[in-house]
Amino acid sequence: MEGRVIGAGPYRATKLWNETIHLFRGGMPLRRHWAHFRYYDCTFTGSEAVDYLHQLLRHNCNFGPEVTRHQTLQLLRKFLKAHVVEDVKGRHGTEDFEDNGHLYRFPTLSPLKSFPSRPLARDNTDLPRLIRWDDYEELPQQENTAPGKSAGMTSDFWNKRHSVAIGDVHECKLIRRKAITPKQVDQIWKKMTAAHLQRVLGLTTLEGVLNPAHVKGSYIVHNVFSVNKSGIVVLENKADDMPYWVISAMRCLANWPNNNEANQPVYTGFERDVLKTVADYFQRLKEPLLTFHLYEVFVNILSLLKEQDLATEALQVSTLLLPPPNRRRLQLLMRLMARVSQNTQLPPLNDTIATRTLMVQTFSHCVLGSVDEMDLDELLASKLVTFMMEHHTTIFQVPGKLRCQVEEHLSYLKRVQIKYAGSDTDFSTSPAFCKLIRRVESEEQKVIGTQTPLQELLEGLIADNELPAKDKRKRLKQFQKSYPEIYRNRFPSEESRAAVMPEKTTRLKPHLMFFNLKKPFTPFQRSWSFRA
Repeated sequence: MEGRVIGAGPYRATKLWNETIHLFRGGMPLRRHWAHFRYYDCTFTGSEAVDYLHQLLRHNCNFGPEVTRHQTLQLLRKFLKAHVVEDVKGRHGTEDFEDNGHLYRFPTLSPLKSFPSRPLARDNTDLPRLIRWDDYEELPQQENTAPGKSAGMTSDFWNKRHSVAIGDVHECKLIRRKAITPKQVDQIWKKMTAAHLQRVLGLTTLEGVLNPAHVKGSYIVHNVFSVNKSGIVVLENKADDMPYWVISAMRCLANWPNNNEANQPVYTGFERDVLKTVADYFQRLKEPLLTFHLYEVFVNILSLLKEQDLATEALQVSTLLLPPPNRRRLQLLMRLMARVSQNTQLPPLNDTIATRTLMVQTFSHCVLGSVDEMDLDELLASKLVTFMMEHHTTIFQVPGKLRCQVEEHLSYLKRVQIKYAGSDTDFSTSPAFCKLIRRVESEEQKVIGTQTPLQELLEGLIADNELPAKDKRKRLKQFQKSYPEIYRNRFPSEESRAAVMPEKTTRLKPHLMFFNLKKPFTPFQRSWSFRA
């Protein structure tokens, strides 16, 4: 079982169980033993089995050196109940495996488990569809209103509008982006988090690993944004939090010997009683902190633990799926376990077990477990909890890649128009954007839909008193050239045009201006005017 074990969902747990049995049966030394006044061939004692399997598990990448002899004995007891082994009298399932000279043997029948049947293939309808640019609504046609001065009708703005009107850019239909609701934001986080998790795990599908119905977008959003300065989840409903006495006990143990909020008398063995108080609370929870629904996700992550960065990212993503109360409890518990394991000032919490090993053994089954109590639950939980305890400061950070992808997608959906370079009017707040339409529809809009906006454009230009007369005449002339029919309808005669257009001022030539002077010409003026 060297290297990375590949599998998915319930198949991986069964595969790991079968491979462990295969290695144990293939490598366990067998010999002749004397008992009950006779010889038994191809047998082994209970102590020999514990010794061999303990070393096998400690040197296996899926379990590691944290495996204890007691855990190995518990696994052999499961082997006996599952008829992986039997005593020399053929008994199994009714007695406990003993770590002594009692004789055992392997049965002739195959002890391997059959793989569970795969569920029927499902589509991804449980996962929400990401909202796209196609989710829009058309703006209703505005009724004609009295012409008036348009706000911000500057030269650059008029040129931009005019360039659109005369066809310098593609024809557009004005439509409005629907506002993104909080529910849609939750769905986007749900969809993109599940997709990110699948990529990190290296799976072609999450089928059999994660049920989309158990992924709550609201949980993910809460775990990402509702946190304190230390990154610990903050709960809206305080009733969902741990009791104060549990939090106080955890602080006391984590900061030992500098924190005793209750000012209780410290006696010999006080720290052990505090640990027991915390352990009792977590061991009485209805389900593990990683929940039954997410068991297969975290079992799959076990195969990544040799690749630290990849395993850390997988745990970062998967822990976002937890209900916020569970994520908060898990964060505080991992921090407590790490601090207690590293605290050299803390007295021993057990006479025979090292503090670090004790913390893993005490809380591992409170963190990871299956609803059906899988045979390798204890060993798998110890392996995962050890890794999480050692890397808890980074595991509970929001993965930067995922957050960036979601924020870019949301920003893309909210982006409705582009501001023109050099324009002094910001289009970025406008609730409209362009959509490609068919040529026939474009021609219809030319005849019908553009009449009113062009008339309003002309009236706005006429009513703009702040525009210099020269610029106004120039733009009216340009409008007349581009839209002669609309211009002719507005100015059917010269009188109608002259009524609204400023008169052009007649300017005298420079050499004629001297005749208006009362003073006589100077010799220079006289000679210059005659030459002119």
